[in-house]
Amino acid sequence: IMVALMIGETGFFQKLFRAFPNPFTEVLSTQFEHSEWHGLTFWDVILPAFMTIAGTAMAFSYKKQRESGYTWKQSFLKVLKRSFWLLFLGILIYSVRDGHLNWQLSNVLTQLAFTTLIAFSVINRPAWFQFMVTVICLLIPEILYRSIHIPGFDQPFVEFHNFGSYINKSLGIHVDILHKTNFINFISSGAHTTWGLMAGQLLFSDKSSNRKFLYLVLSGMLFISAGLALDVTGTTPMLKWISTSSFVLVTGGITLIVLSICYEWIDVRNHKNRLKFFTIVGMNSIFIYLFFIFIGDKWLNGYMEILCS
Repeated sequence: IMVALMIGETGFFQKLFRAFPNPFTEVLSTQFEHSEWHGLTFWDVILPAFMTIAGTAMAFSYKKQRESGYTWKQSFLKVLKRSFWLLFLGILIYSVRDGHLNWQLSNVLTQLAFTTLIAFSVINRPAWFQFMVTVICLLIPEILYRSIHIPGFDQPFVEFHNFGSYINKSLGIHVDILHKTNFINFISSGAHTTWGLMAGQLLFSDKSSNRKFLYLVLSGMLFISAGLALDVTGTTPMLKWISTSSFVLVTGGITLIVLSICYEWIDVRNHKNRLKFFTIVGMNSIFIYLFFIFIGDKWLNGYMEILCS
């Protein structure tokens, strides 16, 4: 996830396509761009995957804390502190853009600050309860978008005219054609982080490795099927920018299937050679993200332009 984010934030494939235009580089370029509104690209999956695996990491971190004698309250205070810094950094990195102050609450760090709290609130609950909370996370936006009719913001799945856009406007959040994400996306994305938490708890459970793999794959396939059904039937279109339930289901399912493959290949079959780079990057995910937003956007992207020109 983080290596893909590193590549994407440099705009490498877009610059490669401009330097060497052909069908192959065009596909790569398109897949490392967000969908304009409806649909799904590879780049659209990165944020949900990040949110999901953050939940998996939380499960392992909490287990280690419990083994070290931490109480629930002590762990909660650590999570609360972490969420505060995620929120602070998420606001900071977008606070000045395009020569003006920019109030932004919709990037991955600010969203993760809230979804982390949602997932942690059910960390000691049984799996069925955790799953029901994720269902509620998906249902709340569906109800809000469809049932609240505010003039000018009464079209649930139309960009800039939905309930989420009304909340953005009410909070003074800057939105433009390139940044359409709604602040309240964290509600439905809470399902991502909670599913990741559940996956982490499954992985260190006493179930057999075959059963763990099977549960992850079947869950992923079920989520993808449900999400595609909602989209194809026109019930709920797949929209990354407002994190619709169909989008959350499909991207969450993809992440769980990829996680199951990584678990089977690396942990069960013990294929661990030449993975140190990925381990180091993965263990420093927040730093990597901040580096490529601050440094990559201002310096590395310019360097890539020179290389590909």
